[in-house]
Amino acid sequence: METTNLHHSDPHAPGALPQPTAGSEKLPGIRHIVAVGSGKGGVGKSTLCVNLALALQQLGGRVGLVDADILGPSIPGMLGIPTGQPPAQTPEGRMIPAERHGLKVVSMGMLTGDDNPAVLRGPMVGKYLKMFVGGVQWGLLDYLLLDLPPGTGDTQLTLAQSMPLSGVVIVTTPQDVSLKIARRGLRMFEKVQVPILGIVENMRTFTCPHCGQTTDIFRRGGGERMCRELGVSFLGALPLDADVVTCGDEGRPIVVDQPKSVSSQVYASIAAALAEQLHAAVTVLKPFVWKWDSNEGAPAWMDGAVRPAGSRNTPIGLRRRDPRTLSMLWEDGHRDDFDVRDLRLACHCALCIDEMSGRKLLDPKTVRADVSPRKIVSVGNYAIGFDWNDGHNSGIHSFKDLRALGARAAERSIEDV
Repeated sequence: METTNLHHSDPHAPGALPQPTAGSEKLPGIRHIVAVGSGKGGVGKSTLCVNLALALQQLGGRVGLVDADILGPSIPGMLGIPTGQPPAQTPEGRMIPAERHGLKVVSMGMLTGDDNPAVLRGPMVGKYLKMFVGGVQWGLLDYLLLDLPPGTGDTQLTLAQSMPLSGVVIVTTPQDVSLKIARRGLRMFEKVQVPILGIVENMRTFTCPHCGQTTDIFRRGGGERMCRELGVSFLGALPLDADVVTCGDEGRPIVVDQPKSVSSQVYASIAAALAEQLHAAVTVLKPFVWKWDSNEGAPAWMDGAVRPAGSRNTPIGLRRRDPRTLSMLWEDGHRDDFDVRDLRLACHCALCIDEMSGRKLLDPKTVRADVSPRKIVSVGNYAIGFDWNDGHNSGIHSFKDLRALGARAAERSIEDV
């Protein structure tokens, strides 16, 4: 394994103009896919998602909204969309989203109705989720927002592994218990290399409509403090506003119904901060299925996106240097050249490593010398998976592990010298 450093001018340096390209689309026709999540329920995540989508639209964006809480959908009610009326389909079998206030929307509630529960096991939840994103006739979108269920379960992992997310917005309330659980959710997304776009603190201050006195019912400033501790952006703080609840219950989001209200102005500020972050975000590799021998479907090699202060664990290029070598270019300009047999031996799947003890189960003597990939596929924003010509196909190599593997190989090379 060889390691190299490349140095280029920084396209994101102060004063540099952004250069969006068609290659920056996350899915065909969709520029950014943004998840909105929370560690626990009851923090106002869905209300934020609806009003944030409308605020992005008011900034000139083309916006779609997926109610990714398959088992507990709430978006149709907040937008006044009839439930229990399956959407129409295109001749190709793609779902046509509902439209309300200019937003394109898909939700399980449109299929089941308000009173009929969706009783589904985990694999079916993932199937519906993928259909709601990839099986819909979205057209051209600047932003596709995904309203996640609370927690860190199957839905979040399915999204991270199968969707090229631009990032996630975490919603919390100021009290300590909510902040601690939100921190866990944030850490989960970090582990799977989904960028944290920022934190929104909801229900911060209540203003009495009669006397005008303000009260911090759930304390104050916890979201900002957590952002400072974790090094992520604080997107804004929303007040505890009865009109937000009333408008949502009646299917008239406050951003549309009362655009000059204090809450609507805060939503507009959050939308502007989010749009600015997404505009400045580093372009990551598009999803790929790469046939190794023919090089068909090979991902891009974006050496122009190298930044000296860039991420160590974000690849901006993969290349078949020769039949036995996979080259990876990282955002900080470092390059690793991996012998493909070394990658096969480094597999961490349950067939190769005992999950409880960490003991290696794979005997290197059983791996043939000419082993090579048949296919390499992207896994979300955080890993690649291999289909090997010896029949093994259950291993996923995270970018973090690959960077560490390259570092260990470089250390061994120095020791050998």
